[in-house]
Amino acid sequence: MDSLETVIIIPAFRPDRKLTCLIQELVEAGFRRIVVVDDGSGEEYEELFGQAQAFGCLTARHEKNRGKGAALKTALAAAVSKWGGQGCITADADGQHLVKDIQRVAEALAQEPDALVLGVRNFDGENVPPRSRFGNRVTSVFFRLISGVACPDTQTGLRGIPANLLDLALTEEGERYEYEMNFLMDAAKKVPFRMVSIETVYEEKNRASHFRPVADSLRVYGRFVRFGLASLAGSAVDCLLFEILTLVLALGETEKIVLSTAIARICSGSVNFFLNRHFSFKSRMPVGREIFRYLLLFTGQMTASAVFVSLLAHLLPALLAKVIVDTILFFISFRIQKNWVFLSD
Repeated sequence: MDSLETVIIIPAFRPDRKLTCLIQELVEAGFRRIVVVDDGSGEEYEELFGQAQAFGCLTARHEKNRGKGAALKTALAAAVSKWGGQGCITADADGQHLVKDIQRVAEALAQEPDALVLGVRNFDGENVPPRSRFGNRVTSVFFRLISGVACPDTQTGLRGIPANLLDLALTEEGERYEYEMNFLMDAAKKVPFRMVSIETVYEEKNRASHFRPVADSLRVYGRFVRFGLASLAGSAVDCLLFEILTLVLALGETEKIVLSTAIARICSGSVNFFLNRHFSFKSRMPVGREIFRYLLLFTGQMTASAVFVSLLAHLLPALLAKVIVDTILFFISFRIQKNWVFLSD
């Protein structure tokens, strides 16, 4: 496929003249399939989006701001309806993505039409805001831990989406910034990643960005945060039931502890399974299969914890050994539950 036939998708919320400049440069470079989404910018921005139409762009509009994820899905749906299922490139409207880099991503997607192409920035430059440098490094480590895939720029908005990922892109969970991380995590299970180095552009220290550091970071890490909360809830149930049962059961000390532990673990495991299925991963697969897989994981995780804590306790204090082992198992459990126990498709 000719790289210039690739669909360029640009979501925009209250953009400035950089949007018009980007579209003009794309058209001059030979791109003719461009979709622009006005994500509820308001009446005062109608002129800017009118200029996009004048350049021949396919435009769509949200009456109210719905978020970047929703805008991307609207644009993808419009592109599929207009030109059929083919590779698409997402780019930001704030001037961060240069046309020459969009061209390079388009060429890479044309060369590898079954790979997800990512425009990767270099965060070591002096013009990179400290919060962006720190945020990217944290999310890159986080992504590697939970997906097993190395990705030096998880936050890039310049992405070449292959045709075989369009269904996932159109149905992915999330309406705002969390959509891009969710999509990246799910895509890592399906296709290889192709990294393309691009220029790092931060004008005015990225003041044009609509990213809210606290609220949107919680959204980006949404699945993992929900998983952590579900784990805390399960632990709370485990401890509370154990304490109650050891007080009310009329048995010998050993029998009381064994029975209390067993009942508390079964109940806390059930709570954790329910929360992870419906809250953390929002699974739609048959529950019977998931119960079986969860029981295997639950048993394996308890066994692994007991074995490795016992071994490590010869070198470290037992409590420290338990913290280290259970923290590692926590990340492993997240990956297994996400990729094997609970599936959304």
